[in-house]
Amino acid sequence: MEKEYFVHKSAYVDAPCKIGKGTKIWHFSHIMKNSVIGENCNIGQNVVVSPDVQLGNNVKIQNNVSVYTGVICEDDVFLGPSMVFTNVINPRSAVVRRDEYIKTLVKKGASIGANATIVCGNHIGKYAFIGAGAVVTKEVPDYALVVGNPARQIGWISEFGERLTFTEGTAKCPHTQATYVLKNMKVYKDA
Repeated sequence: MEKEYFVHKSAYVDAPCKIGKGTKIWHFSHIMKNSVIGENCNIGQNVVVSPDVQLGNNVKIQNNVSVYTGVICEDDVFLGPSMVFTNVINPRSAVVRRDEYIKTLVKKGASIGANATIVCGNHIGKYAFIGAGAVVTKEVPDYALVVGNPARQIGWISEFGERLTFTEGTAKCPHTQATYVLKNMKVYKDA
């Protein structure tokens, strides 16, 4: 039976894995056992997906990213070039901590910029935007725009990726005209 996904001849996929229809795995990448990758994902060059990682549908992983055990990415997540996840808070070469991996959840539609670092255990909210080079050391709310080292929130962003400007608790995406509501320091898309 022919595969419904593409794996470049230089890439490795360990069994067992579940890989969805339309997914593409490019040069020198390694998908490790028990990984679950959704449909229509794009795994760039030199990417490692460690055992038991879960990727939703339409996840885009750019070159040189390691997605370590404990990471879960929901649908439509973007991982920029050379961004970094950690999975142990206090690594030591001489101390085995495989039973201490800390989970990190990247929620639907979130984008993480090039060379950003996500310290394990800090969840990224839906449609949040992590700027290039940011170091995330705490939770990131839904629709938050964060930058810097350590990362700090500088605003809010729409599902389309446009900066939101709130007036009296509401904002419109400049591109889609969708309305967003800011209440108790949380943003919601108006239904």
